[in-house]
Amino acid sequence: MDRNQSAAEREHGSEGLPVLSFGGWLIVAIALVSTVLFAASPVPKQEGRSMWTFARMHWLMYQPMVEKWNAEQTPRVNMNLLSLPALERRMLGAFLSETPSADVIEVERKVASRAFTGPLDAVGFVDLTDRLKSEGLLEGINAPSFSPWTSRGRVFGVPHDVHPVMLSYRADLVEAAGIDVSQVRTWDDFARVMKPLMADNDRDGKPDRYLLNMWDTHDEHLEVLLYQAGGGFFDESGHMVIDSPTNARVLATVVSWCVGKDRIAADAPDFSASGNKLKADGYVVCTLMPDWMGDIWKHEIPQLAGKVKLMPLPAWGTGVAAPDRRTSVWGGTMIGIPRTAVKSPQDFEDLWKFVKHLYLNDELARDLYRVGGIVTPVKAHWKDPIFDEPSAYFAGQAPGRMYIDLAPQVPMRSSSPYSNFARYRVQDALVRITEEARRQERETPGSLNFETLLARASEELRLAANKVQVQIDRNVFLKEEGR
Repeated sequence: MDRNQSAAEREHGSEGLPVLSFGGWLIVAIALVSTVLFAASPVPKQEGRSMWTFARMHWLMYQPMVEKWNAEQTPRVNMNLLSLPALERRMLGAFLSETPSADVIEVERKVASRAFTGPLDAVGFVDLTDRLKSEGLLEGINAPSFSPWTSRGRVFGVPHDVHPVMLSYRADLVEAAGIDVSQVRTWDDFARVMKPLMADNDRDGKPDRYLLNMWDTHDEHLEVLLYQAGGGFFDESGHMVIDSPTNARVLATVVSWCVGKDRIAADAPDFSASGNKLKADGYVVCTLMPDWMGDIWKHEIPQLAGKVKLMPLPAWGTGVAAPDRRTSVWGGTMIGIPRTAVKSPQDFEDLWKFVKHLYLNDELARDLYRVGGIVTPVKAHWKDPIFDEPSAYFAGQAPGRMYIDLAPQVPMRSSSPYSNFARYRVQDALVRITEEARRQERETPGSLNFETLLARASEELRLAANKVQVQIDRNVFLKEEGR
């Protein structure tokens, strides 16, 4: 070999081509042939349009309605069930690259918000505002249910649900103690009226049970309480409100519930066998309950049938933005049409007709409630007698009617793509304050002071707001819009 031959020449040969062994060239040839054969082969493609959903219960519930549509209407729609992470990756990948995804997508709130990260004209879903308005659907559907799918005043999805929240309570325990829950109007009333249930009958120095299932690690419970009080993370215009006085009061109150001589709360985690056991044993008397949670309890804690009742959430009273609100909201799902699915006005009309067939019909409203305990956001269906049927699980109450009566009070929520990040930063703040309070109680029992907790909450929320603002400032589009 010539000593003066360059490294590039030694690697690629005098003509700049790679020097490969016979085996190497054989691999290249096989790859080329395979590519040609793959390109020449027809790709199986389903006839008609496609829909993605992430919820198995929805997928099963929709099948008869989709089959009816396919038998009577066009275009044909093929429904596909994906895991939520898979749906999120495919949806966002398609939106960012402006390549086709499904023609109709049903998506959960935390994932949907990520579609609103960029400028308004880059949102991957079709803007439905004008059509909703012209067809009277903005008035015909519960107004707060649109808020998670509304960005900068424009609506990009049709709501699937309302998800009001009430308070479930162990009626057997409460009524045996002679407690009248009608005397509970505020959270202060709640702690006072329910206090007899915290007796120490076994004399071990601790209450036999606690009044509320709430803990500093319950981020979703915290979010429910923040929204109920009129707080949250962003206002309807997308401006951050993390360090608001309302949020500070809620955090300080939650810490006082979880720590100290006046503690009323305990940890009975949702969606876990251990938490279900604690609820069944009466370790916690009351739990935050959105409409869909009742169906979960029926399947996971059947032994509580007839022992549980519902009541509106106690109001926060003075010191918060929404002092009288008796409900909140937990979760949410929408259906939308990706912009890449609409190549012509007729495409939109076809898909819009299917969306209405699926989401606005009375059959779905009844099935949602019958199968999942979920009340519809479509006001025209609220008079359906199914919502007045008594529930044996809830001791003869009619949960559907109770939830629907609260639906108009459900708080508005921001669709900010930074809501999840903000929620975790606020949760971090709560955990830090609670740990400090527990340490103080160990060192000096009975020394907790609410005003001190309120001041610490304000400090921690300012730090949380700064962290979220740093993230927002990295988004040039939202920064230009002054958000």
